[in-house]
Amino acid sequence: MENSSKNNLLEIAQVFFKLGLIAFGGPAAHIAMMEEEIVRKRKWMDHAHFLDLMGATNLIPGPNSTEMTMHCGYTRGGVPGLFIAGACFIFPAVVLTGFLAFLYVEYGQIPAVEPFIAGIKPAILAVILGAVVKLGKKALKSWELAILGVLVIAASFLGVNEVIALLSAGVLGGLFFYLKSNAESGGTIKKAFPLLFVSGSVPIIAKTVLSSTKIFWIFLKVGAVLYGSGYVLFAYLEGELIETGYMQMSELLDAIAVGQFTPGPVLSTATFVGYQLGGFGGAIAATLGIFLPSFFFVWMLNPLVKKMRSSKFLGFFLDSVNVAAVAIMVAVLFRMTVETVVDWQTAVIAAFGLFFVFGPKKLSALWIVIGGSVLGYLLSLV
Repeated sequence: MENSSKNNLLEIAQVFFKLGLIAFGGPAAHIAMMEEEIVRKRKWMDHAHFLDLMGATNLIPGPNSTEMTMHCGYTRGGVPGLFIAGACFIFPAVVLTGFLAFLYVEYGQIPAVEPFIAGIKPAILAVILGAVVKLGKKALKSWELAILGVLVIAASFLGVNEVIALLSAGVLGGLFFYLKSNAESGGTIKKAFPLLFVSGSVPIIAKTVLSSTKIFWIFLKVGAVLYGSGYVLFAYLEGELIETGYMQMSELLDAIAVGQFTPGPVLSTATFVGYQLGGFGGAIAATLGIFLPSFFFVWMLNPLVKKMRSSKFLGFFLDSVNVAAVAIMVAVLFRMTVETVVDWQTAVIAAFGLFFVFGPKKLSALWIVIGGSVLGYLLSLV
């Protein structure tokens, strides 16, 4: 039994270290890769539970895709699996980002890797679409949920915050289906539904000389209140670092750019910024600060998801949130496609991805990432 547990933890480490190396394209792409690896290939859980975890994760602070790795690790290997999965997924991005920060600080520039990275995003669009199709089939349990999904897509395009859209969909859908269920069974509603979503202010950190401890607390604060994808990190860091005079805007923009073209979570930007502010110690402090809240939130949330599913009202709430989460993936995919497929080269790479995701000869996300990268470089020479 002990040997089996060790094997599970080793498998978790291998899977998420590999994903950490190839997880380009942002949170939607990361979720799609996990769906392929964890649900379809390894069958650690079914699509229904994966959807429940995805929906619930969208409602807590922190980087959603990184927190999903922790949920998957918890499912496979308990609390040790949670920490191993999260650490192994984060590690490649942190090491690479830290190295690039060293080059940036020492030499004022980073390697020219753009031609290789440019081909990955159009190729990964197909992987995201594949996950949307699979998860959508499981999430769309009724025509009412389909309408709810369409409304969330419309809200997303209108600029409604994704967390507000998810919560609204969950509450409205939960109430509607609960009322419908009671009406069909001849029952009445006797109790209110106390849904508690606590938000609070965060204490302001005093303006003192930056140290590793100071950097840690700045990024811990950000990690504890960062909702949605890692791309909103910029707004938080602007307030914490630019307005306080700790960094120049050009330096922060360079750090954000590095976080976007390295694999893994965009929040690895914290490592780059930490190195700029305090060297190696600052990089470690920023990385620990930004990610620690996510480990805590997932540790608390994961055991509650199955209990939520067993509750009648909260089960309907989860169904509605799940549809909303897939709808947001659809909206993100559309925006990514418009921004990414801009010429014949990117169209060719996107077609390559579609062929190997939906065609007769299917490839894993790993080979699609590698193929897209090589194609991106070759087509840049044309």
